[in-house]
This record gives sequence, structure tokens and C-alpha cells, in this order.
Amino acid sequence: MKLGIIIETNEFEKSWNAMRLAVTAKKNGHDVKVFLMGEGVEIETMTHDKFDVAAQVQAFHGIDGQILACGTCKQSRNLPGTEVCPINTMIDCMEMIEWADKVVTF
Repeated sequence: MKLGIIIETNEFEKSWNAMRLAVTAKKNGHDVKVFLMGEGVEIETMTHDKFDVAAQVQAFHGIDGQILACGTCKQSRNLPGTEVCPINTMIDCMEMIEWADKVVTF
């Protein structure tokens, strides 16, 4: 299955669970893409004692998971694009949705 995951939150537990789903699906042979928008573009550096989102982001990246990040949302927070979370556009989000068999939003 091709799974698209859209993350729009910087809430620790929700973001952590979204990335855990991405890692689990990828490890189980599914094609997975994650698109970050709104507050979700902040997750690359989010650490918490119980919900270490940044560790899940790195784990996903480490298994060749693809993360796309809304450039407008990153720029509005003065966040640069990175190797893990490069700058993308709404066209890229739309293309991910068209590519996916299923899309879930957190």
C-alpha cells in the first residue's frame, strides 16, 4: 500500500504517534510519504521525555522514509529546509495525495 501521512500538529503525543505509524508501515513493506504543514513543520526538533518525536523522525529518515515540508509554513516560523525535512509546496502535497492509496491526517 502507498500511505500518505499529513501532520499538522506540534502536539508531542499526536506527532509521535503519527511518526510511529510512518516507521511501522515502512518497516512492514509499505511505501510511505509524510507531508508536514502548519505546526507540523516543527516536529524535526521536538523532544520530550515520553514522546521523542525527533527520534521517530530520524528513525523514519534512517529507513529511507520521505518527509516533505510546506515551505510557506517553515518560512513563517523562520525554519530552514533540511536534508530530513526539505522545503516543498502545496503541489507536492497534492501529488502525494494523488499518489497514495490512503491518506491519514494528524
